[in-house]
Amino acid sequence: MGHLTMASTESSWTSSGDHETIVPERSEAAVHVVDDDESLRNAIRRVLQLAGFEVRTYGSAGEFLLDRPDRLRGCLLLDVRMPGPTGLDLQESLARRGAVLPIIFLTGNGDLPMCVQAMRGGAVDFLSKPAPRDVLLGAVQRAMRRGVELLAERDQRQQVQSRYETLTSREREVLAGVVRGKLNKTIAFELGSAERTIKAHRARLMEKMHCKSVAELVHVTEQLQLMPQVA
Repeated sequence: MGHLTMASTESSWTSSGDHETIVPERSEAAVHVVDDDESLRNAIRRVLQLAGFEVRTYGSAGEFLLDRPDRLRGCLLLDVRMPGPTGLDLQESLARRGAVLPIIFLTGNGDLPMCVQAMRGGAVDFLSKPAPRDVLLGAVQRAMRRGVELLAERDQRQQVQSRYETLTSREREVLAGVVRGKLNKTIAFELGSAERTIKAHRARLMEKMHCKSVAELVHVTEQLQLMPQVA
């Protein structure tokens, strides 16, 4: 990693004129900074705190993982090259854990293949050290907003999942037919049931899934991505 002195880092982030204070949209959200350079971590902390952000710092990917990242909110400002697991390794680990922390990579030794890998992995940005202060704050602002969006999307999926789990096995079979656009009589024939029974199942599953139309039901089942009958 390209180590920077405290003086050079803070100088690169000095801005002429006032900069608009950026406050996270969720009070519990924070910018999580992972970098093995202590002086750089401290400099970044000061810059971000002055901009109104809550900041937490970590000296390694392992230290960060001990903080249970699947429960964390905000975004991650991450170095690429560190002793032990690299920033790209951590990105892959977080993806497997289902963490909702948008990542900004900040590195002194980046290259194009590394940047491509990071962006394909869902990174919000890939910045070179020392990033201009306004560029850094702009990237963090975008990442924090994306974090709020991802959290809302995950909460929505969990709600839909919970509703789906209340369906009986027969209601799930009926749902699979409905989202394929099949008529009640066709579903009844395939399931060996009476059409009026299918209508009753359909009404109950629509109520349980909080859907008022077939289009809405299709949308929420697409969010789940868990029903082999619908695939």
